[in-house]
Amino acid sequence: MKLHTLMFGWEYPPHHTGGLGVACQGLVRGLLKNGVHVTLVLPHNQGATEENMDVRFPTEEVRTIIQVQSALQPYDNFEEYAARLNIHNIPREINTLYGPDLGQAVEQFTAMSVEMTKDIHADVVHSHDWMTFEAGARAARYHDKPFIAHIHATELDRTNFSPDPWIAEKERKGLMAADKVIAVSQYTKNMLTDHYGINGDKINVVYNGHDQKAASTEPVIMSQTGKKKKPIVLFLGRLTIQKNPWQFLEVAKRVHDYRPDAQFIMAGDGSMLNELVDRACALGLADNIIFTGKVQGKEIEALYRAADCFVMPSLSEPFGLVALEAIAHGTPVILSKQSGAAEVVEHAYKVDYWDTDMMADCLLTILREEPLAMQLQAEAPRVLQRLTWQNQAGKVSSIYRDMTQC
Repeated sequence: MKLHTLMFGWEYPPHHTGGLGVACQGLVRGLLKNGVHVTLVLPHNQGATEENMDVRFPTEEVRTIIQVQSALQPYDNFEEYAARLNIHNIPREINTLYGPDLGQAVEQFTAMSVEMTKDIHADVVHSHDWMTFEAGARAARYHDKPFIAHIHATELDRTNFSPDPWIAEKERKGLMAADKVIAVSQYTKNMLTDHYGINGDKINVVYNGHDQKAASTEPVIMSQTGKKKKPIVLFLGRLTIQKNPWQFLEVAKRVHDYRPDAQFIMAGDGSMLNELVDRACALGLADNIIFTGKVQGKEIEALYRAADCFVMPSLSEPFGLVALEAIAHGTPVILSKQSGAAEVVEHAYKVDYWDTDMMADCLLTILREEPLAMQLQAEAPRVLQRLTWQNQAGKVSSIYRDMTQC
């Protein structure tokens, strides 16, 4: 019997703001390869479609299939949501549809999503992160089907353990309501049991995957002589407190003191950009650092291939797909121990996010010891052979079957 999952998500490439969209796409494609039919519900009309997958968009007038793009994003808090409505000058009548605040916007999306999926005959309901948990719980009750809450990042991760109480409570209630919880790492599972009181017996750890692509034949960033002019150290991620870009600058300063030729790239956009630029100048890094802003596609691939080392210093990282992406491009990595990726990547330096000196020492070692760097490049990609999205989705489909007895 072919399983059918009704899945509520928040973004889907090519239009996405972070790892959640990439993970959702990887999982969906993996489930399809495992013979699972997927109906994916998104709050916008920009998602790409996959063969054998329905994509439905909650709209005000379902009968005419008018697709209304939502202002919601998976990393929103109340202030960010309000700022986005203001920046985009959304008309009052559309603003009413979205909801004047985050709570009302989520409730309206939930109600529309559940209404639109009443004719779906799925075997299981699967929701990604807190903003879709209530939609999943209501749909599961309506259809009398098992509900799975898939947690990619908690409110604690996003805020350095200073959560918005309303969001944290919504997240906790959604996890409590689920028949099964999927966490993307043991680190995240421990977070759920220790801080939210979720029963560990109902939490399954399924790591994120990565489908390795053929290596690009395009040249990496070169100097006029045709050779890489200076060693390049890369940070790639949202410029927010969770990703700890401030720490990257502190490490860069220490490395620069010993290797003034080293160049640092901070790729990504976020609320901390202006203060990071100011801090880089104050540290004397103005001539040694580039802030690229948001990058995507081939730009990201070029940065990975140009880099001599990739640093992920996150304060609290449930997984960290960027670590697998860097490894896939042959880039040695330094990972925060406070991450899920550190649980599966064997050939990398792993350092406490706060240990600036150790992180700098590891980085200097990689830049200095070419044989070591080559060993990391050769051995680290082995993890990608087992962490394919088809393999990881197979574990999710097994959870489906256990819950539905299909």
